[in-house]
Amino acid sequence: MLQIGEKAPDFTLNDKDGNAVSLSDFRGKKVVVYFYPKDNTPGCSRQAQAFKAAHDSFNSNDIVIIGISKDSEKSHQNFVAKYELPFILLSDPELKAIQAYGVWQEKKMYGKTSMGVVRSTYIIDEDGKVMKIFPKAKPDTNAAEILEFLVK
Repeated sequence: MLQIGEKAPDFTLNDKDGNAVSLSDFRGKKVVVYFYPKDNTPGCSRQAQAFKAAHDSFNSNDIVIIGISKDSEKSHQNFVAKYELPFILLSDPELKAIQAYGVWQEKKMYGKTSMGVVRSTYIIDEDGKVMKIFPKAKPDTNAAEILEFLVK
């Protein structure tokens, strides 16, 4: 994983509509980049809904939210429509950003070991540097923890 103070790797990935979105598009703003395993799974759905519930607070403080998973653009379209998500979801099927941010890791579930996305959140400052990392973020409390850290 990256370290606090490091320059955050720039990325360009497609959103649900096939539009290219880069981290550098948001220079001058704080950006929350959260990596999650899969659309429409219980934990990921709860996390997305928590970000949705807190969206007005993020928005009024000029903080951008970007969710990234390896799901397809179509999957993101369905996920956004189902939960009426008001923030950006990016598709990373080739694991470019996922690997650059060190969140593609070995996971153990039900005694089986496999590679997957470890739910993690990065806060990137206005200059593109990592200012806070939430490794193994909790779906239900991640959005609130970020707001607590950023909006004092």
